[in-house]
Amino acid sequence: METQPADGGQRDGQGSRRRREIVAAVQRLLGEWGSSDRLTMRAVAKEVGISAPSIYLHFSDKTELVWAALEDRYGELAAQMAAAAQADDDADPRSRVRAQAHAYCRFAMSSPGHYRLMFEVHQPAADPSRIGGHPARRISAGLRAGLHACAVDGAGLSLPVEQAAQTLWAGLHGMVSLHHSLHRDESSEGLVLQLADGLVDSLVAGAQGAPFLAGSESETEASRRIREIRSRPEPNGPQ
Repeated sequence: METQPADGGQRDGQGSRRRREIVAAVQRLLGEWGSSDRLTMRAVAKEVGISAPSIYLHFSDKTELVWAALEDRYGELAAQMAAAAQADDDADPRSRVRAQAHAYCRFAMSSPGHYRLMFEVHQPAADPSRIGGHPARRISAGLRAGLHACAVDGAGLSLPVEQAAQTLWAGLHGMVSLHHSLHRDESSEGLVLQLADGLVDSLVAGAQGAPFLAGSESETEASRRIREIRSRPEPNGPQ
């Protein structure tokens, strides 16, 4: 069993280092196996060179392990989307949402292995009360912010913000998944980006209209359900 030194500072430092080693081991195994199905605490412990019970000092279960291992990837994608939206300060909000959509698609097409691990392979089942803590929340949050800015600017949204963001995300994922399955070359990138533009335009009207502002009474059952899931508190797992 892993032991901790008596000094608090050393203990904290060693614990952080061990946690990083565990996360790195999970990342290697996921990359090698392309799935979390074979991932066990014992397999991770063997990869790190520690006992399996020691992992529970840092992670409560397999779900938390996988989410922590993929956190950096989701963060990288979210950062690229945010940077694309902010690249042109003079752009209108709809153009910024388009830029976010382009960044999402380009990430998926340029890093297919990472994207598949993030969105196309089976991840451990999680209790519904925990799903709001999934690191993919950064992606949906960015899209919601972009679409809300469109609504505030006066552009009419065809759906409430919550539902529009989820619809846009699902549409982009479908397009890049088809790209991975059927095309697998760079020649289709232009088409994927054009389809992404069309999806944004179908959700955000160019003309001034009555927007679905967050918190308005103009909601759907789907938008209420998405907001309910999103509003659940994040779990406070071991650090």
